[in-house]
Amino acid sequence: MPDIDDKTRRAVGFIRAKSGRPARTGIILGSGLGSLADCVEGRVSIPYQSIPGFPVSSVKGHKGELVLGTLSGIPVAVMQGRFHHYEGYGMPDVTLPVRVMAGLGVDTLVVTNASGGIREDLAPGTFMAVTDHINMMGVNPLAGLPQGGDGGRDVFVDMTDAYDPGLAGILKDVAAAKGIYVSEGVLAAVSGPCYETPAEVRMLKALGADAVCMSTVPEVIMARYLGLRVLGLSLVTNRAAGLGDSGPEHEEVLEVAGSRHADFAALVEGFVGMAAG
Repeated sequence: MPDIDDKTRRAVGFIRAKSGRPARTGIILGSGLGSLADCVEGRVSIPYQSIPGFPVSSVKGHKGELVLGTLSGIPVAVMQGRFHHYEGYGMPDVTLPVRVMAGLGVDTLVVTNASGGIREDLAPGTFMAVTDHINMMGVNPLAGLPQGGDGGRDVFVDMTDAYDPGLAGILKDVAAAKGIYVSEGVLAAVSGPCYETPAEVRMLKALGADAVCMSTVPEVIMARYLGLRVLGLSLVTNRAAGLGDSGPEHEEVLEVAGSRHADFAALVEGFVGMAAG
């Protein structure tokens, strides 16, 4: 495994030289949700390909820029698109942005995604605060790290409250104040890139999953390893395979995500301001 600490330091140094700004809240934007970055004030946008050691996001709906500035008056670092294991990237690359955000001073991470709804009431267009997850990706970003390495951290991380209940409560308060419905549930993560089969969806449902995605979980594990508080926010963009009139399609994912942009922006902006207050 490469020296991920050195890679993180080089990326952080480059970003600081470009922006000169600290960051308090980090935001990772999922498929079709990247337009939130347009709400960042005084923003400095840095293409991923210019950041030392950064991979390139190749999936449609992931612009591939790091945006720094303020949101609701709070310094933020916004990932306009992420890296996926199914793109051929290993866990050190998938989770590099989280390590970089921690290096920039972030202590709260908002991880968002587009997901397929499994639970019956999670229709396309529904927001879901993530309360827990099931890792079905077959990999863990902490595998191979030395115990007690990286500044003395322990790789045996307690994931009981991986998704901070207090942060989820703030999101629910923001949603209630703005009249936006937000459900809650358990997120399953699979490796992708193909969508799940109907049999796999039935298995995930039996295991207790309410929605399914192809990302997020590695980032959350790394965030907890680094001591960051995490809010997970999923936008259900389609019914999982076998549960709708037709199978899921990526264009449908992007279309539904775009249709909920205003409410998504209102939720995240409101959360960032209240969580830091």
